Amino acid sequence: MALPTPVNGQITDAVTQANVKVLGDAPAMAMGALYQSLSHSTGILFENAVSSQQQLAIAAQAATNQGVIQIYSVDTMAGAVATSKISQSDVPDNMLALMSALRASTSGVS
Repeated sequence: MALPTPVNGQITDAVTQANVKVLGDAPAMAMGALYQSLSHSTGILFENAVSSQQQLAIAAQAATNQGVIQIYSVDTMAGAVATSKISQSDVPDNMLALMSALRASTSGVS
């Protein structure tokens, strides 16, 4: 015990024991705070992982949708390209000449 003082010895013993208790509890409190911080960080990590999975699922759906749209538009695009190529060639002129010749030849027969 400390040197004799005008304060009662029981009071100084109680204060000393309270200080010792605080010092003894400090490591446990520090570990508790550390565990709490670690669990909070892990929770945020999992929230970010779920968010990333959701965004990837949306991107995969969009890519699939675009692929299906392209698959369904293949025949339409092929028809458009073929029509464009035919209209730029001399096939329509040849067809018109053949039709005119055919009409001329059949009109004299009847």
